[in-house]
Amino acid sequence: MGIRTAALSAAKQAAAPSAAKQAAAPSAARQAVAPASAKRATTPKAAVAVALVLSIAAFAGAAQAQGACRDDTIWLRGDFGQARFGIDIADTSEERARGLMFVEEMPRSRGMLFVYPDERPVSFWMRNTLIPLDIIYADGDGVVVNVAAEAVPGDETPLPSDGPAQYVLEINGGMAAAMGIGPGTQMRHPVIGPDPAWPC
Repeated sequence: MGIRTAALSAAKQAAAPSAAKQAAAPSAARQAVAPASAKRATTPKAAVAVALVLSIAAFAGAAQAQGACRDDTIWLRGDFGQARFGIDIADTSEERARGLMFVEEMPRSRGMLFVYPDERPVSFWMRNTLIPLDIIYADGDGVVVNVAAEAVPGDETPLPSDGPAQYVLEINGGMAAAMGIGPGTQMRHPVIGPDPAWPC
């Protein structure tokens, strides 16, 4: 009895470490698998996040491109960056002759774009004009030729372009200098063409 009991006890002791290893093995396996499982779970989320960011960027870019060229808005760009003004268009001889006469005030974000059928030397004056204006002359490609800055209300002195011009933008006096608008500045508007310096 004593020998058999000792033998059984020894057998149990010999088997115990093996059982302990087997019991510990699944835990180690779970620990090894857990990071891989977590990685698989986060990968789709990361992909969705990247796709969402790209979609938002694409939408914003498309919206900006779509809104960049509108009949009621003109864009200007130069060393100062970009600027835009809401505009009224004067593209008939009657509208150009009247221009901004008798206008008592104009928001700083507004202006008037005068459109001629082709390039030509043009000259403006300030008869019956009640507010000071910057008169910005641009050629057929929409590139600014010169600026008649802070034209005086009521003054009938001719203010000519420095060369052929097809587009003339009038904005509130002093804004061109303050913003850095001058010769070489490019205009962007659907009417400018057929080979604009800054296409829509």
